[in-house]
Amino acid sequence: MTTAPPAPPETDAAAFVAALRRLKAWSGLSYRQLERRATEAGHTLPYSTAATMLGRDRLPREELVAAFVAACGVRAEEAEAWLDARVAIACGPPAETAVPSRTVAADPDPRHREGAEDVLRSGRARRVRPRRRTFAVAAAVAIMLFGGLTATGAFADDVEVERTGTPLYLPRS
Repeated sequence: MTTAPPAPPETDAAAFVAALRRLKAWSGLSYRQLERRATEAGHTLPYSTAATMLGRDRLPREELVAAFVAACGVRAEEAEAWLDARVAIACGPPAETAVPSRTVAADPDPRHREGAEDVLRSGRARRVRPRRRTFAVAAAVAIMLFGGLTATGAFADDVEVERTGTPLYLPRS
């Protein structure tokens, strides 16, 4: 271990796992030795989990990366770089702050409904109307009306009881 360990990439999960494989090769340790060194460092890293982690191209969990990097003998500052790179890949690229994503439209045209907004996407404005909210309010009102009518007995069929002459309550004997 005279050379520096490989640096973590921040491009995608496959490149990150490939860099973890290079880190294992750099350490020169077997999976069983990695398990023992992780335990000595206070982590849990079963050898089968480490082998499975390096055999896939998916982003491993943060605690596995911390245990693996510590077992490979990476110093604390460099280990933080590995964890930061993993978080950067998991969270995706930072959002653009130069262009506002939504602005309220000041449209003089009275045909457009109130509450509509212009959404800027790639320099062009697109009209968005709050349809989901309107549908949700209409559905809630319909449910309340139906529930109220059901509770008052508007849908009850009392005609059958009147025809048979059967009282609603049986007389006590």
